[in-house]
Amino acid sequence: MISTLSSLIFVYFFILLGYTAKRLFKEDINSKSLTILSVYFLQPFVTIWGFSTAQLHLEHAFVPLLYLGIIIFLLFPTILLSKLLFDDVKERAIFSIAGFVGNTGNIGIPLGLALFGEESIIYTTLINIANVFIVYIIGVYIYSRGSLSIKESLINIIKIPIIPVSIIAIAINIYQIPIAVQIQEFFKMGAYAGIVIQLFLLGTFLQGITIRSIKLRLFIGAISQKFILIPIATATILSFTTLPLFVQGIIFMEMMTPLAIANINLASLYDCRPKDVTILILLSTLLFMPLLFILTYIIDFYYLS
Repeated sequence: MISTLSSLIFVYFFILLGYTAKRLFKEDINSKSLTILSVYFLQPFVTIWGFSTAQLHLEHAFVPLLYLGIIIFLLFPTILLSKLLFDDVKERAIFSIAGFVGNTGNIGIPLGLALFGEESIIYTTLINIANVFIVYIIGVYIYSRGSLSIKESLINIIKIPIIPVSIIAIAINIYQIPIAVQIQEFFKMGAYAGIVIQLFLLGTFLQGITIRSIKLRLFIGAISQKFILIPIATATILSFTTLPLFVQGIIFMEMMTPLAIANINLASLYDCRPKDVTILILLSTLLFMPLLFILTYIIDFYYLS
């Protein structure tokens, strides 16, 4: 637990750098330019590198497919609920998708190692890969709908390079096409740059945010959905499966990870209130720290007993 918290603290040090840069240089640091750089140029490297970290096997495929299925199953009632709770179209979009775009990479993978050991890596890696499709298909569409038409939102999915890159990377992985060490290092370098830019970008959006700017209804709705409704629904659905409790626990843990920084990319790219999304990411990450103790207890008592 302590090692996991320490890792997260050092990872999020880059957020502080982004915040400091924006505070010192103000408009000279353009958050929208950083978003474009991240989404269109560096995130494909993160995706390719992610697929290269573990060999895909058919017997493992059910776990990310179940993860996707749970999200899609819960997404429809969430969209209906958003129409009852929010009049503003952009707030509806944020509430509908933000909670499902969890930080399955920077937090989920090291947390899986801490709670379940090295046997969890294959599952957390595959779930993180599945999350790429959630972010850049469903996420792109819903965040786009906060400002654009259905047609324009569908076109935005096609414009994002990560999905075709992911398909190519999956093919390379499945058919075990050899990649030269120099090219692997090239992908790794780009991936690390993409991860750092993501964290740095969050820091730039945090600059200038105050407690008074928090929208209470959106905050309560999104956080309750993320840490209460989604975990309860996930645990209920998993109880009807025949998966080993160990694997059920990994999926449950991944569903409870705080909001991913990728939410900022899409909210900024499609003008869907990135400042509000930034606040939700920050607060969900801070709340997740004390919730880690509850999560650890649940996993130890139910999934690992």
